[in-house]
Amino acid sequence: MDRPLQRYAPLIGRILLSVIFLFSAFGKVTHFSGMEQFMASKGMPAVPVLLVLALLTEALGGLSLLLGFKARWGALLLFLFLIPTTLIFHDFWALTGAMRQDMQIHFLKNLAIMGGLLMVAANGPGAFSLDKE
Repeated sequence: MDRPLQRYAPLIGRILLSVIFLFSAFGKVTHFSGMEQFMASKGMPAVPVLLVLALLTEALGGLSLLLGFKARWGALLLFLFLIPTTLIFHDFWALTGAMRQDMQIHFLKNLAIMGGLLMVAANGPGAFSLDKE
């Protein structure tokens, strides 16, 4: 494999993976009450507590990936976070029509993100990281 690809791909991959989590955490901060209502509509208990935990998980995990600081642990944390998140919020099997297709795409997108997170967890953050593996 080409050396520049091996050197720079982990950094670019971590940046791209981190963006969705950092934006999502920011959205939770700026639209906290709306997110509370959405989570409650999905039948979730202890919504304020779970929302704060989700926000912290996304922010800390996203920063971990972005900076390459404890990136293996950050990736594993986000991977585990996505399991219930994907099953609860992208339950396409319970829907019909266009909404089913939309949620199926989101479900599959999350599976792809989970794959990328496992790659970081297994292979580390790469050369351009605070961990410098």
